[in-house]
Amino acid sequence: MTDNNESKDNNPVTEYDSPWKDILTIYFPEFMQLFFPAAYNEIDWTHEPEFLDKELQEVVPDAEIGRRFADKLVKLYLKNGEEKWVLVHVEVQSQEESDFAARMYTYNYRIYDRYKKSVASLAILGDERATWRPSQFGYSLFGCTLNFQFPIIKLVDYQPLLSELEKDNNPFATVVIAHLAALNTRTNRNERKAQKLVLVRRLYEKGFEEQDILNLIAFVDWMLTLPPDLEAEFKLEIRQLEARQRMKYVTTFERDARLQEALLLVTRQLNRRLGNIDNALLDRVRSLSIQELEALSEALLDFASVTDLTNWLLGRQQNSQP
Repeated sequence: MTDNNESKDNNPVTEYDSPWKDILTIYFPEFMQLFFPAAYNEIDWTHEPEFLDKELQEVVPDAEIGRRFADKLVKLYLKNGEEKWVLVHVEVQSQEESDFAARMYTYNYRIYDRYKKSVASLAILGDERATWRPSQFGYSLFGCTLNFQFPIIKLVDYQPLLSELEKDNNPFATVVIAHLAALNTRTNRNERKAQKLVLVRRLYEKGFEEQDILNLIAFVDWMLTLPPDLEAEFKLEIRQLEARQRMKYVTTFERDARLQEALLLVTRQLNRRLGNIDNALLDRVRSLSIQELEALSEALLDFASVTDLTNWLLGRQQNSQP
């Protein structure tokens, strides 16, 4: 979803979907812990979640998946050893949609029909309408009854809980705060700049690891868009804040820019050498640090197939484990 009303007065539009796609991949366990704690406790997190982008694209037409960037299909393992698939559907459209519940059922059934896998469909509703809560699809005819129910999270329900979220060290608490701030400041960019400063200051004060700060600042920066003049003021105030407190992340925004440049370079190199890389592998590449991207840039010169990339990423993951 983008807010097209924001294009007036030199205000860049707020694109709500795309930031969610990346942040879901990076912090999926934290996402489940915050929104679905009972399910989180059933999952064996010693197995890395596997994002099944290819499988999702095979059952959802390109036109639909293209306009809903944040849908994720994830393979998980439960503590009892069972393999389960979870469809996380982040719906952030600006207006109610009459066929939303039917579409949730269609996605669920298509995945089951094709792969014969039980699928949990979870919906995150990021719109402003507190009364729109589609969570069921069904009908009954001649004694034949269908009743498909799915859990939903309504982000506006967290408005009264902002003080609790601010104390929460879960990275996804920052995601919710930023999303709500974007909704609340659509018509007031000065207030948006102020809230953006508060969010970034909170990240430093929480003592997050450097990579977490980079990840979350990227989300905040993408979500809380500012016109050029206010964006320049914002970055200046952040640099002054960092300098005063002698923080170790003095050049956070510059580092983030270098990270994006390194990622773009490596992606181009991979596509040129191996052909188009699927989204699941690209998501793993996006999670790498600047140093890891630089190492990959050198290593890929010897790659002959996508298998080489997969093995390199697996080796990197194993080396990083204690």
